[in-house]
Amino acid sequence: MSLTCLETLGVNQLKQGDTFYSVLTGNTRTLGDGSEFSAHSPIDGARLSQFNNATPAQLEGVSAELRDAFNVLRTIPAPRRGELVRRIGEEARKYKEELAQVISLEAGKIVPEALGEVQEWIDVCDFAVGQSRMLHGLSIVSERPGHRMMEQWQPLGPVAVITAFNFPMAVWAWNTMLGLVCGDPVLLKPSEKAPLCALAMYQIAQNVLADMPDIPKAAVSVMIGGRDLGEAIAASNTFPLVSATGSTAMGRAVATTVAGRLGRSLLELGGNNAMIVSDSADLDLALRAIVFSAAGTAGQRCTTLRRLITHTSVVDGVVARLAKSYTSLPIGNPLEEGTLVGPLVDEGSFARMQAALETAKQQGGEIICGGQRVTDGVPAGGFYVAPAIVRIAHDAPIVHEETFAPILYVLTYSDFEEAIEIQNEVPQGLSSAVFTERLREAELFMSPAGSDCGIANVNIGTSGAEIGGAFGGEKDTGGGRESGSDAWRNYMRRTTNTINYGGDLPLAQGIVFE
Repeated sequence: MSLTCLETLGVNQLKQGDTFYSVLTGNTRTLGDGSEFSAHSPIDGARLSQFNNATPAQLEGVSAELRDAFNVLRTIPAPRRGELVRRIGEEARKYKEELAQVISLEAGKIVPEALGEVQEWIDVCDFAVGQSRMLHGLSIVSERPGHRMMEQWQPLGPVAVITAFNFPMAVWAWNTMLGLVCGDPVLLKPSEKAPLCALAMYQIAQNVLADMPDIPKAAVSVMIGGRDLGEAIAASNTFPLVSATGSTAMGRAVATTVAGRLGRSLLELGGNNAMIVSDSADLDLALRAIVFSAAGTAGQRCTTLRRLITHTSVVDGVVARLAKSYTSLPIGNPLEEGTLVGPLVDEGSFARMQAALETAKQQGGEIICGGQRVTDGVPAGGFYVAPAIVRIAHDAPIVHEETFAPILYVLTYSDFEEAIEIQNEVPQGLSSAVFTERLREAELFMSPAGSDCGIANVNIGTSGAEIGGAFGGEKDTGGGRESGSDAWRNYMRRTTNTINYGGDLPLAQGIVFE
């Protein structure tokens, strides 16, 4: 496998010997002081990189640099910060193919999906540039004569971003591009499974910062380390906001620690996403959405479709057509043209998939197709699987758990209100969808009595975030919102100002204080 993308991006310069730097602030580039670890490609299991974990002790020096950077960045006009983000977007566009290749190498995504992820980075840059001129507050009527009130939004402080392997660039970009225009330096702690993606993003940003000497280089920083580093970040008062993407268990730990010091956490956690297929649905349209949502990225999206709630009158036909489609899915090397399903990220993911399928059978489920490891026509050393379809009861305990693999549970319903109840009965609340041609069903699904998820789509699948809309979910998904709408407010603090432009000093509620 070619690694020329690392050379083109300048990532190979970020190391001593064979070991990559784990602490990078623009001013500082050092190895980690902790234990050694290697990152391997899901494609064939080959070792891609070697690191030493950064330690909590090293966080102290980085925190000092970030605080200094914040003192400068917060005073730079927001449109100038927007210019920084605009240039980062242009630099990412320049190296789009190379960045996508790094994603494919580390996360196992097929090339079109990897290119799409880099495009999300570019798109959120465009969004954030516009937002840099719209950090608006309010003008508020005062009860006091000769007074006016107003609301302002101010930079918050250094922000820490903890990311997962499956979207190693997009999630960082969602947080970082908005954080920068809001005046906040950003520290990234990436997944240990995708450290080279972090270095590639860092280098792109530093290329731009080199030509903008008024902006501190530590505004974009990276530390690569293990769980102990993540715990130290969550506990550090340097970071008024910690944005974390990953499992619900990880999110609970981060939220508890951050709340203990009265900080803010922005959480994007598990998704056990469902689609309702009505008896009125356009089945041709629905089937395309189902296959992509359930099998794309080998089922390793937080928005992957995991539960298909299908009307009893159409379920047999839908399952038959899905099974036929699944058997023809091209499974293989994600770098090769024509591949639609790449590998699972590692052996542990494969083992968890097999365990979930076995549990589903024990709980009365029937495996319609898929689930087995694929070894023919794929690189040796990778864990490639055939996406699985399982018919099972909606109240089977395994259905209420998120397995980060391509398993689609097919459930049935007779009444639309019942379908919504099934949709909402799991602890996760990220993405949902309905396919229907009935206006009343669509409107009910989106109403207060409908889906309890952060995303509720009509006649489109569960997968895919569009820049401009706030991304996130409820319940065990964490409640965070990133990327669009008013998500920028996460990265700022609000002040209310009262201005006395008159000659008197009237007190509240008519109080006279002699």
